Amino acid sequence: MIGRNEVVVDCLRERPGRGGKLPFRGLGAPPDAPPTLAGPLPALGARTVGAVAATDRRETDSGIEIEPVYGPSDVRTVAHEPPGEFPFTRGPYPDMYRGRPWTIRQYAGFASAEETNERFRYLLDRGQTGLSVAFDLPTQLGYDSDDPVAAGEVGRTGVAIDSLADMKILLAEIPLDEVSTSMTINAPASLLLLLYELVAEEQGVRGDQLRGTVQNDILKEYIARGNYIFPPRPSMRLTTDLFAYCAERIPGWNTISISGYHIREAGATAAQELAFTLANGIAYCEAAVAAGLSVDDFGERLSFFFNAHNHVFQEVAKFRAARRLWATLMRDRFGATNPRAQALRFHAQTGGSTLTAQQPENNVVRVAVQALSAVLGGAQSLHTNGFDEALALPTERSARIALRTQQILAHEAGATDTADPLGGSWFVEALTAELEERARELIERIDDLGGAVAAVEAGWVQGEIENSAFRYTSEVESGERVIVGVNHFAEDEAEEVELQRIDPAAERRQCERTARVRSERDGEAAAAALADVRRVAETEANLLPAMREALRTRCTIGEICGELRSLWGTYDAQRS
Repeated sequence: MIGRNEVVVDCLRERPGRGGKLPFRGLGAPPDAPPTLAGPLPALGARTVGAVAATDRRETDSGIEIEPVYGPSDVRTVAHEPPGEFPFTRGPYPDMYRGRPWTIRQYAGFASAEETNERFRYLLDRGQTGLSVAFDLPTQLGYDSDDPVAAGEVGRTGVAIDSLADMKILLAEIPLDEVSTSMTINAPASLLLLLYELVAEEQGVRGDQLRGTVQNDILKEYIARGNYIFPPRPSMRLTTDLFAYCAERIPGWNTISISGYHIREAGATAAQELAFTLANGIAYCEAAVAAGLSVDDFGERLSFFFNAHNHVFQEVAKFRAARRLWATLMRDRFGATNPRAQALRFHAQTGGSTLTAQQPENNVVRVAVQALSAVLGGAQSLHTNGFDEALALPTERSARIALRTQQILAHEAGATDTADPLGGSWFVEALTAELEERARELIERIDDLGGAVAAVEAGWVQGEIENSAFRYTSEVESGERVIVGVNHFAEDEAEEVELQRIDPAAERRQCERTARVRSERDGEAAAAALADVRRVAETEANLLPAMREALRTRCTIGEICGELRSLWGTYDAQRS
């Protein structure tokens, strides 16, 4: 006898609203094979799952209801194709981590170029396989360290880079032909990449030997992060100018990392992160095509940046859905025929917004769980946060624990043994299809608004994220959503944690170095180079060659951005 507080699940029943009963074919079967079950069930027909309260509704942050158990009738679409084949649901490469493990790329940057270089070499010596540069706020906003606006912020959230002199120190003793580098920089992304290229030239490294990624995703700054300088349309010009420049001079460089990470950090759901990120990707592709670039060429150099949050299964499904949806968009909307342009590759970072200041050592577990979701979802590179990052920049100790977390996953957890290890799971396949469908609906809504740029200018995307953030915060404050150590299982006394401290003298030293650069350079050559930047900006020519020459003459990032500010103006979100 089945009680009223138990749930009956018929693994083959039809479920209205879920697309009805669909045949399940074994993963090894061709698409035209007759329906089969992947394996025998203990019993077909009605069976009791267990005493699950009928009122115990569970759902993900995307509003996807989670069933107590999943069976073949819940699966709308199963990825039959092997990894490395369209639509790449199961991964962009045939052998995935068996051929090459993900790149361990720990995000680092603080104080001055000297301190950050020391941290880079510390991580590389302990097994890190790629660099990831964090820049301070003045650098991200195109101000020099000695600008009055920058006072008190120099080196606080990342490394301060004003000129070629700083970049040379940052990369000292690091062989740029052997290490791939990711730079999280957006509004002045072109300038930081040009500085990197100039340092490589001084090392004797050719442009075609450089490997790495520059974030260069300005749309998400308007949506979520706020570190923009210019209005959207001239900013998009800089983005596509960088695409064209790299195609000619740095062909192995990933010219953009289209970022959902910060969208999720701002409060978006997993479905929104997926949809808004790919919608931005569509806008960048449209701008590149309009600039005369080939989708099969620039499409190879696009990469993505996603957040890895706590719900392991939803995150794995999100990464799988992203690949499937992007491949279809590139083929059907843009006509891409190059498989490398269709295949989505992504970097992942564990969720900074999930870290808690209370009981901070709990964050070690959160980071490990989130990192596992990224690996199971097929990330190409990964950053794991330090457990203390809700309080300060990571210490050397917390950075080492974060690094070791990835190394344990890679060498002890079996994570590199097989591709797409959760593929074929009824739960994960159902979540993959549901997230893809919800993302498609949101992308269609953005299309109706005129595309991602228009939707950002109208504030629609920002409003959707704000609503989701409000719902999440309300759930935490009411206790409906459990945060261990915060609203449940709290302790009366705070834990003492050693924190990273930034030397206040670092700002003074940085300002002094920038002043020396200006005093020792050829002033006339620098003035002429700045004038040329403005002249080219007034035309439709590619801006990067003129900016490279200005940087070579020791013009600073703040000076070049100042020229463009005076021509293009700045973006004011309140007025827009």
